[in-house]
Amino acid sequence: MTLLLDSIFSSVALGHLIVDMLNSQRLVVFTYLAIQTGMSNTTLGMFSTIYVWVASASQPIFGWLVDRFGQRLIAPLGILWQAGLFCFAMSLPGMWALVVLVISSLGSAAFHPAGTAQATLSGRDRLSGRETTSASFFFFFGQFGYFFGPMVGGPLLQRFGPSGLLVLGALAIPLGLNAGWQMRALPKPESRPIQAGGSGFRLTISRKFLAALALVAGLQAAAQQNMITFFPKYLADMNLSPAIYGSMAGLFVGGSAAGGVLGGWLADRIGKRQVAFTALLLASLPMFAIARLGWTPWLYAIVPLAGGLTGAVHSILVVTAQRAMPVGMGFVSGLTLGFIFSAGAVGTALCGPLADVRGFPALFELTAFLALAAAGLTLLWPRDQAAGRV
Repeated sequence: MTLLLDSIFSSVALGHLIVDMLNSQRLVVFTYLAIQTGMSNTTLGMFSTIYVWVASASQPIFGWLVDRFGQRLIAPLGILWQAGLFCFAMSLPGMWALVVLVISSLGSAAFHPAGTAQATLSGRDRLSGRETTSASFFFFFGQFGYFFGPMVGGPLLQRFGPSGLLVLGALAIPLGLNAGWQMRALPKPESRPIQAGGSGFRLTISRKFLAALALVAGLQAAAQQNMITFFPKYLADMNLSPAIYGSMAGLFVGGSAAGGVLGGWLADRIGKRQVAFTALLLASLPMFAIARLGWTPWLYAIVPLAGGLTGAVHSILVVTAQRAMPVGMGFVSGLTLGFIFSAGAVGTALCGPLADVRGFPALFELTAFLALAAAGLTLLWPRDQAAGRV
């Protein structure tokens, strides 16, 4: 595909890969430190919420900076910031490591709106306007980083402790420099930022539609974050090793990565609302099965299926929001991603006490219901139109 051969797109895609590989270490490092320090599920959820909130709430600000100063500056600086502070955090003990990891997440916050805006523009220029497909490939690299990160980080953490993860931070530095070099030829931002909707089809904005879009995004994000945050702890409480719960976390996100590409491809062909409704409806089934089955080898198939069905909706949500909001693409990308990540963090914070009081099966049953409710709310989106799919 010509998109993957484009040096600018590939540089931001590889940047997304390493940024989310570093982000994904939260899944195993937080669980590792929770066990080492005797941290409760409520406290674990709180720390995870703080991390995600810092990385998400600041994204609209960085998106505004992207519209003013350009992707070519913000994207590589974000990668390098996160890489440097991640390495520093892995050399610190206990809670200090968590504090520095939270600060490092600002690099992720800077990179995501810049990379997302560039990926969408690449779809307009190189894929005949198939923006959802282009965005889904960009998100695939990030989600693959989330998939591969825990599978590498878990064994490294088990064998060498936190210092074993320094190799991942070191790997990010040349990728950040490469992104800066490849993007140097991008034009400087115009006085008027690029509009998110472009020159093609734009959705008619209504309060009903925006409310439904926000609710679907929030519920989908909460469902995914519950699985990402609490499923490793669920397995750890069964005395399973970091290698196993790291691999399971990776399988969930790996399924989400594959589902995101398939969902984006289908959305450009049969419509965003249809794909979002079907994927979220079906996602409730494997999540409910996880709540009921406990530990079983069947989880190696069920977990990636749950990730794939929930992940199929991610690029649909982002591109639909870009089409709906008549503001700069960097800002709307940061606003949308920030809202999605923040909603997931709020869901994690609210559900942590439920896991402490009622146990993880009750939490995963609630998660299945969140996906089911999100599926129903997609029916409030406008119908797809032949001139440009929603």
